[in-house]
Amino acid sequence: MFENKTILVTGGTGSFGNTFVPMTLDKYNPKKIIIFSRDEMKQWEMAKKFDGDSRVRFFIGDVRDKDRLYRALDDVDYVVHAAATKIVPTAEYNPFECVKTNINGAMNLIDACIDKGVKGVVALSTDKASSPINLYGATKLASDKLFVAGNSYAGGHGSRFSVVRYGNVMGSRGSVIPFFMSIKDKGVLPITDERMTRFMISLEEGVELVWHAFDDMEGGEIYVKKIPSMKMTDLARVVAPLAKQEVIGIRPGEKLHEEMISAEDAYYTYEYSEHFKILPTINNWATDQNRIKDGVKVPEGFVYASDNNPEWMSDDDLQTWLEINHEKIGSI
Repeated sequence: MFENKTILVTGGTGSFGNTFVPMTLDKYNPKKIIIFSRDEMKQWEMAKKFDGDSRVRFFIGDVRDKDRLYRALDDVDYVVHAAATKIVPTAEYNPFECVKTNINGAMNLIDACIDKGVKGVVALSTDKASSPINLYGATKLASDKLFVAGNSYAGGHGSRFSVVRYGNVMGSRGSVIPFFMSIKDKGVLPITDERMTRFMISLEEGVELVWHAFDDMEGGEIYVKKIPSMKMTDLARVVAPLAKQEVIGIRPGEKLHEEMISAEDAYYTYEYSEHFKILPTINNWATDQNRIKDGVKVPEGFVYASDNNPEWMSDDDLQTWLEINHEKIGSI
């Protein structure tokens, strides 16, 4: 699929990019992977990991800057859009900045990819885009809609756009596991609510979902991987069995449970062995057999949320994952 192709990853110095790049280099041997991001220090640190590999290139730029995107997209075949302002409280207090990156940046990328003849784009979304209650989720919902509509906007240019949506990424920088590990020696872990649940997905699973989207998409699909859930109180107990748990209350914009498919989405959602696919409602694409393939329509009223999930991560499963991934937790 990516053999001898050029891939650009926006926000490529983040947790996803640091996993996507080595996995994709190893599996597909692309001609080039371009890391497009605005933090030169993160690029410098990441470049050291790929010293001597001419397939990995770095390009300083911001998705807010359409002219810079046009330059970066020269001869690019595929794009993974991972750039986002994504910390929920930060977005609540800096809403205009979040809109500029997550919505305006998405529009810039769509325009640039169409004009530069990019073959395929997969944008990373979030559970918070489903029935959003915070600004980050609202901007990502808008972004998802833009990428879906981009397929119609592209017309005969041939560029295709799809979205992948997943929840809490285990061990990623700024996420709950490295946070709990960093403070467990203090003896107290803050729990926002004892009922709180989260989906659990590894970075590797996220990369594999993106690969699948590129391979499967006709354009406009939102891919949702089937992944286990876990209660935050159980997660905290596994990470720090001796620490006390202190309930501090839900933070601004925070949900009690994660949701990736709403009841309204169910009308256009199909189930597969390892994932769900939300089909676009525009242009009758939701009834297109090329997009449905062998999917089975979910029942009316279906909701895929972390509290009603049939699959749950056990304490032993999490403990095993922690032992295997201990050295890289929170580092990418």
